[in-house]
Amino acid sequence: MPASPLYDTHAHLAYPQLAEQLDEVLQHAREHDVHCLNCVATELATTKAAIKLATKYPQIQATAGWHPNDCLELTDTLWDEIRQLATAPQVVALGETGLDLYWKDCPLEIQQHWFSKHWELARELDKPVVIHMRDCEPEMLSALEQEYSRGGPLKGVMHSYSGSAATANRCLELGLHISFAGMLTYKNAADLRTVAESIPADRLLVETDAPFLAPVPHRGQKPNLPGWVRYTAQCLAECRSASLEEISLLTTANACRLFGVKLPQIAATGE
Repeated sequence: MPASPLYDTHAHLAYPQLAEQLDEVLQHAREHDVHCLNCVATELATTKAAIKLATKYPQIQATAGWHPNDCLELTDTLWDEIRQLATAPQVVALGETGLDLYWKDCPLEIQQHWFSKHWELARELDKPVVIHMRDCEPEMLSALEQEYSRGGPLKGVMHSYSGSAATANRCLELGLHISFAGMLTYKNAADLRTVAESIPADRLLVETDAPFLAPVPHRGQKPNLPGWVRYTAQCLAECRSASLEEISLLTTANACRLFGVKLPQIAATGE
């Protein structure tokens, strides 16, 4: 096990697959040296649940936001509730928000509207944005360029990154961090590992996207667990000719700085 603490920057702890066994999930995370987790929201109910979990457990931080695939359901009234919840001290970021042209569940223009609203609120609250991108690299870069032109350097993270090196480089130039999930460990992800080699050390993060995207050697197992972020960290270490301890220290320091978090002191019993 790594001697240094790990920070899983993206896990959906309020989803039933994890919420129904949360004490066991958190114990497993502690046993794998995961000392901090972001519980990422995707709509109003999970925003409320994330805040509730972050209030109860010192190792959990919350986000507030609305996933692009669900934006057809989002209204101004619901957004007002998200705006209010986002001011809670337990909330360290806005999102998960972004653009998704894979599922085609929501027209692009609606996704773009609410993506911009998240950025507007993030600037108001000085909190980072957790960004979802799937099958939309040109559209995403265009949206990010517009936000950069409105407010300058962007504070946030491209979550579960699987895009090209060129897109990653532009995201970095705009100010963003890059986070890698279990896909980095997959046999067919050689190009992604090449991207991971090139990311500046101070912009790297790791995550699980639990309960999804379990890494090798647990690929295909459901649910994915936050404790398994160590396998992604190990793969990242191998990509960069570093040790697991070095990557743990580095990515945890980066996450704490981005999200404004101090690592909690977690007793071995979790009490």
